[in-house]
Amino acid sequence: MSATGVRSGGGPVTANAPTLDLLTTLYTSHYRELVRLAAFLTGDRDGAEEVVQDAYVKVHGSWRGVREVDKAEAYLRTAVVNLCRSRLRRRQVAAKHRPEPLRDAASAEASALEIVRREAVLDALHALPRRQREAVVLRYYGDLTEAQTAAAMGCSVGAVKSHTSRAMTALRPLLEEAR
Repeated sequence: MSATGVRSGGGPVTANAPTLDLLTTLYTSHYRELVRLAAFLTGDRDGAEEVVQDAYVKVHGSWRGVREVDKAEAYLRTAVVNLCRSRLRRRQVAAKHRPEPLRDAASAEASALEIVRREAVLDALHALPRRQREAVVLRYYGDLTEAQTAAAMGCSVGAVKSHTSRAMTALRPLLEEAR
């Protein structure tokens, strides 16, 4: 290690000593200004402090690449701006890929009761004779008119009315038991 002089503390001045002194000076004189800049760019005060701290770490790590020491402040400011851009890009990507929150999601109990009710309806439908089941499913679940249901079943409109009426009469007691 070659000593280029003596520090006020008595130790030798190495190549890193001026760097630390200059970075300390930059930190004390520009930290608040850089945090305000980052806060304006990111809209996040806490995040701005992290950005500025990261910028100082990056500047310290690449200090040998700084050719003109008098431009260190501009180099540091550029690092802050670039880190803010990166943070904003990450935030946009995260927001773009964030899953949509469930709107008015039912509770677990409500979902379980809904499943039980649905199974009760299906069981009641399966207990009906085939033609009555077809009439009810086409008419109410398929939302078809009586004429469309008759055409789909290959029977008359009167037969659809009859099958539907008998099915509803048979379903009432089956579904009341399920409540």
